[in-house]
Amino acid sequence: MLQVHVTRAFPDFTLDAAFEAPAGVTAIFGPSGSGKTSLIRAVAGLSDCDHARITLGGRDLSTLKPHRRNIGYVFQDARLFPHLTVLKNLRYGGRHDEEAVIAVLGLAPLLGRHPASLSGGERQRVALGRALMSAPHLLLLDEPLSALDSPRKAEVLPYLEALRDQTAIPILYVSHDMTEVARLARRIVVLDRGQVVVSGALEDVLADPAAVPFIGVRDAGAVLSGRVVGHSDDGLTKIETEGGALWVPGAVGRALGHIRVRVPAQDVILSRSAPEGLSALNVLSVTITGLERGTGPDVAVALQAGQARLLARVTARSCDGMGLQVGDHVFAILKATAIAPGDVG
Repeated sequence: MLQVHVTRAFPDFTLDAAFEAPAGVTAIFGPSGSGKTSLIRAVAGLSDCDHARITLGGRDLSTLKPHRRNIGYVFQDARLFPHLTVLKNLRYGGRHDEEAVIAVLGLAPLLGRHPASLSGGERQRVALGRALMSAPHLLLLDEPLSALDSPRKAEVLPYLEALRDQTAIPILYVSHDMTEVARLARRIVVLDRGQVVVSGALEDVLADPAAVPFIGVRDAGAVLSGRVVGHSDDGLTKIETEGGALWVPGAVGRALGHIRVRVPAQDVILSRSAPEGLSALNVLSVTITGLERGTGPDVAVALQAGQARLLARVTARSCDGMGLQVGDHVFAILKATAIAPGDVG
């Protein structure tokens, strides 16, 4: 378990953040300028703090020099040595579990090449591998996909998922991209002007209507977990979640494999009665568990479908016109085509 409490005064805000991160991915999320990079630089020992208390597995890192903290750090740009091959770049970090690192990140075809001949996604995979070869007790990823275009992000994300599933150390993943966060993270820490405004298990935070002002109305939405139960001949995949069956576009995942789907709140439509004659394939029976009115025309509606939680974003006019109240039974409607490929991991 990583435990962090750091403070530092900047000219325009004060960083004052305290949180815990178990093994697995903890996302550090927030808008640009909220203090995300400042926070993980403090954890790494790369910047001075007014106060710092950082422990990992009971070991106090706060007074140690950066090179003694045994932390792997991957920056936004890969920072590889251009004159070294991929293999020599990897070995610069060390040789811990060399074969396993190369396998999990799919680096074998690249070992003899130089960084200039690699794509952006390939360079970031090598940077990840170099960090892992040092056998770190903690991994810090500072927006590692932010410089990549969408196809390169799609290329790297499966490797990050594999890394998450096969690494038993805490990973702090800095991002302002909710698609990445929803696919990778187990927990989330949301920063605003240097302060932790909300934190907790990813599914709980993203489904909480009170968190919408901090997540952002366009990024708000829940994550459903389930298992792939079949691929249809017409190009759809059926996923069985705790809230019911969900159809998504494409042949995604493997049979009976675990999968998670991000469902943006703005794509969920509510109905008082069971809909008939709709083109939408996904209709879930849900109960309203919370209503949060914002300062604008929107209302965030928390929904429970079995053990699963959803979030819908509707106008206040629709909410009032339908007379929506906590405890009401309604139907949540979601078009299969509204689920973007990047939101399925």
